[in-house]
Amino acid sequence: MKTTDKMLDATKELWKSYNEHPFVKGIQDGSLDKDKFKYYIMQDYLYLKEYAKVFAIGVAKAKTLETANLFAKYIAVMNGELDVHSGYMGKFNVSQEEIDDMKPSLDNLSYTSYMLRVAYEEGEAEILAAILSCAYSYEVIAKKIVENNPNSINDEFYGDWIKGYASNEYASGNIILIETMNQLTKDYTEKQIQHLIDIFVACSRYELAFWQMSWDKSC
Repeated sequence: MKTTDKMLDATKELWKSYNEHPFVKGIQDGSLDKDKFKYYIMQDYLYLKEYAKVFAIGVAKAKTLETANLFAKYIAVMNGELDVHSGYMGKFNVSQEEIDDMKPSLDNLSYTSYMLRVAYEEGEAEILAAILSCAYSYEVIAKKIVENNPNSINDEFYGDWIKGYASNEYASGNIILIETMNQLTKDYTEKQIQHLIDIFVACSRYELAFWQMSWDKSC
């Protein structure tokens, strides 16, 4: 088995629970309270600011220019995601002042602090393990939503979110992340691979906690 196959096998039940969560099911059938989604979007903005730093550290830790460019590419993509006036932030008319006044929830802070610790203390493969849970799980979630409810992509509010993460363009980025992980770890020992799995499992647990945090609007 490739490294990423082992990581996904270790989290298959956890990842299955994502689409069973009421927040995700609410996106699927369009019934999710818009206030909950607004809270999620604002917390996600704060999350992405820290997530971008993980990629930036990855640039510094990369052993090849190819891997450094891969990490750098995602920082550029997130610059668009962090535009307060675009996407769902724009739909909710969220102001910069509103964002500046919002604090990350405890779950959000714990998640990003964990990823940053991995980034600062470890190497490029370990950073990829921390990153991949968020990046790839969104694709898996969105595609499962479409499988369960093909008409979900036509929802006037949540359809754009679903289509974005279920798109071939988004999937192409994950293919590169997965291929890079497998290439970097082809000579890893079982002990090293288990460490990557542990990081991936921890971040997958944080992903589930993020959905619950958004559902509860917890601080």
